[in-house]
Amino acid sequence: MTNRTVAVCLRCGARRDTEDSLTALTWVAERSGEQTRWLCPDCARRHVRDIEGKLPTDWW
Repeated sequence: MTNRTVAVCLRCGARRDTEDSLTALTWVAERSGEQTRWLCPDCARRHVRDIEGKLPTDWW
């Protein structure tokens, strides 16, 4: 993530550690137009069925 802002989880506010490459790969990105929303690994695991079912985040 050179020259970019740090990713922050949409659900819990956790910040992605850019130093740990392996953990950085486990974050989930959702694009909506020009906006990118991020989910940390814990929140992605917790809401995997909601994500796969394409439920709006308001329902989580």
